[in-house]
Amino acid sequence: MSKVEAFLTMEEEQEIVNAILEAEKNTSGEIRVHIEATAGIDHFSRAQQVFHFLKMDNTKDGNGVLLYVAVNDKRFVIYGDRGIDRAVPKGFWESTKDIIASHFKNGNFKQGIVEGVLKAGKELEEHFPWQHGDTNELSDAVSKG
Repeated sequence: MSKVEAFLTMEEEQEIVNAILEAEKNTSGEIRVHIEATAGIDHFSRAQQVFHFLKMDNTKDGNGVLLYVAVNDKRFVIYGDRGIDRAVPKGFWESTKDIIASHFKNGNFKQGIVEGVLKAGKELEEHFPWQHGDTNELSDAVSKG
C-alpha cells in the first residue's frame, strides 16, 4: 500500500468529506482536499497546479479553498482563490496553517485536516453566505494524485 493510500483510512476520509459538507452547508464557497505522494516542484506552485486541475478557479465568486498535502514530503499548503483571499483578515491563512500543523506534528492527520476545513468554512460563511439557488459547484471527495 502506498503512503498516500495509507495516509488516511476510508473512515477518516469519510470524516473529512463530512467536514467539507458541514463547512459548505452555509456558504457558496468550495473546499477541496488533495493528497499525493510528492509535489515534485515547489509546494505552493504544485498547489496552484492542482487547484487549476480540479477546476477550483472556475467558481462563480472565486471562493475556492484547497488543502493540498504532499505525504512523502511532509508538507501541506492551503490555497485560497482570489475572492476568499481578498476577504479574509490578515493572518487568517497562517493561523489556519498553525492549527493543521499542530495536529500533523502529533500524527493526527485526519483531525488536522478536519479542523482546517471547518475553520475555512466558517470564514467562507462570513464572507460568502449561502444564497437561495447556490449549488455545490465541485466534488466534496478527497482527491488523490
